[in-house]
Amino acid sequence: MTAATSAPAGKKPDDRPEDLPLATGDPFDRDVLPTPPGATGALLRSLLAPMKARVTVTTLLLLLQQAVVQAGPLLVAYAIDRAVPAFRAQDHGPLIAVGAGYLACALAAGGLQFAFVGAAARVSQDVLLDLRGRIFRHAQALSVDFHERYTSGRIISRSTADVESLRELLDEGLQELVTVILSFVYISAMLLWLDLGLGGVAVASLVPLYALVRWYQRRAGRVYRARSTAIAAVIVKFVETMNGIRPVRAFRREAANDADFGELNRRHERTNGDALLEMARYVTGSRLVANTAVAAIVLWGASRVADGTLALGVLAAAVLYLRRLYDPIDRLGMFLNSYQSAAASLEKIAGLLAQTPSVPEPAAPRQLPPLESEHPGREVVFDGVRFAYRTGGEVLPTFDLTIPAGQTVAVVGSTGAGKSTLAKLLARFYDPSPGSRPRSGKGGPCPGRVLLDGVDLRDLAVPELRRGVVMVTQEAFLFSGTVADNIAIGRPDATREEIEQAAKEIGAHDFISALPDGYDTDVRKRGGRISAGQRQLVSFARALLADPAVLILDEATSSLDIPGERAVQRAMTTVLKGRTAVVIAHRLSTVEVADRVLVMEHGRIVEDGEPAELIEGTGRFADLHRAWRDSLA
Repeated sequence: MTAATSAPAGKKPDDRPEDLPLATGDPFDRDVLPTPPGATGALLRSLLAPMKARVTVTTLLLLLQQAVVQAGPLLVAYAIDRAVPAFRAQDHGPLIAVGAGYLACALAAGGLQFAFVGAAARVSQDVLLDLRGRIFRHAQALSVDFHERYTSGRIISRSTADVESLRELLDEGLQELVTVILSFVYISAMLLWLDLGLGGVAVASLVPLYALVRWYQRRAGRVYRARSTAIAAVIVKFVETMNGIRPVRAFRREAANDADFGELNRRHERTNGDALLEMARYVTGSRLVANTAVAAIVLWGASRVADGTLALGVLAAAVLYLRRLYDPIDRLGMFLNSYQSAAASLEKIAGLLAQTPSVPEPAAPRQLPPLESEHPGREVVFDGVRFAYRTGGEVLPTFDLTIPAGQTVAVVGSTGAGKSTLAKLLARFYDPSPGSRPRSGKGGPCPGRVLLDGVDLRDLAVPELRRGVVMVTQEAFLFSGTVADNIAIGRPDATREEIEQAAKEIGAHDFISALPDGYDTDVRKRGGRISAGQRQLVSFARALLADPAVLILDEATSSLDIPGERAVQRAMTTVLKGRTAVVIAHRLSTVEVADRVLVMEHGRIVEDGEPAELIEGTGRFADLHRAWRDSLA
């Protein structure tokens, strides 16, 4: 039996949609983020809290509109029992008054409905504007390890498909709910007032309807949570494929991707089908109860009219009220449909917003001490640092390292040796893991420290840290926009002259000037309009403009051709001058700019010395350098 048709042990077949996520122990893989109890309700209250006054006005408009609408059957009853007999007696006043009253109610109901829709729309759009902004800001604030575990496709799903579900509820569902509740309360009271017996039967018929609503809520809740997960999986696959379109085409992955996407799409289709089936069951059951109750009340009321114990106008008004009482049942089903979809989506969004950065802002931020020389470099110390990723596997055992201010250190080693992890700790994309003890500390195990001029990185506010430490990655990421805009990311308040000066010092001015619009040329998505080497030069100009104390180059030349590598190496000489630098070296030609070389294996430093000294030795770096030199020959 395939995964699509089998059900896990201990689950009923109706629970099948819940098993859509992958069967792993990591909630991130199953798109089930840990969420504190009550987070969904707290999120909804926080969204509506700034709009209390407008929500109150909107509710009052709906209350008035419903009061006017529900006056219609009373006017009909009055017309049948009083106005028509008076008209036969040549008294036209009551019937004219009824007609005028009915017209006034219709006009008032229309005007109030128009005002309500406008007010509700403004509240809805402001709520959605706030929610999308919160998702975007919170996603940016979360740490790198969160984004490595929770894909961008799921975040896109939270801010699009899930927000859209909430929009449907706010635009249509809440009005339906309030209308139904007001109708139940108002009509039940009027039926009891018109005739206690008819009202009692009508109110009693609401009991099976309530039981039916509760049954539908339980079943639909499971289906819509699964549907939210299923559409997220579809978006994740789509985004992943489009972002990796080059390797997809290069390795002819189209057919395999199409098969994978088709399976995810069919899962989404099945969950949508399950939702429609639950809705059909609810509508069928509600109409059966409603029609049975109306038929019973009409037959009983007609017999009472015949024997003179009930006025015909009262029966007519009661039947009109009954239709108004039961007609919203279908609309209630639509509301519950929107509500269950929105509740599942809001639960997913609340789970995302409940995540806290693993690299938090300090409670009492500190400032870096003033520089002691004219050079921008600062001392870097790894003091008893240990690191292991959450997904398992220790990368750095207890690790100690001191880099004097202004020194350029090249870090080499095989894949998985811990080079990039060292860089990410220095950039504070991660904090050291618990279980080690700083050299200067006393007592039991505690997280190690990464110090910048003696200040723990965890004590620096993010803006202060980013001014002090800048990383240039292997893939120089450029945003859509002009070349000047991308360079100015290093220092947004920089003038145009400062931007161009940074590009000139790096050696990027000539190629930028040759672009169609020079510095105002739009580089398009991910800088696709210029070459990899040119993108890297722009990223170096950005780093130079930022003027950091510590610069991290994470394999910054590994993807370049020889001319591009030479251009970037010339730029490196400029940008590294006087700064403390950690250069993660993939190509050993990069080591030429270093004052010191560290060779890492399994998270430990196995060699440490000047490049020339290590090359002349018999250690690991000498072997690597010899192999690299032979490859050039």
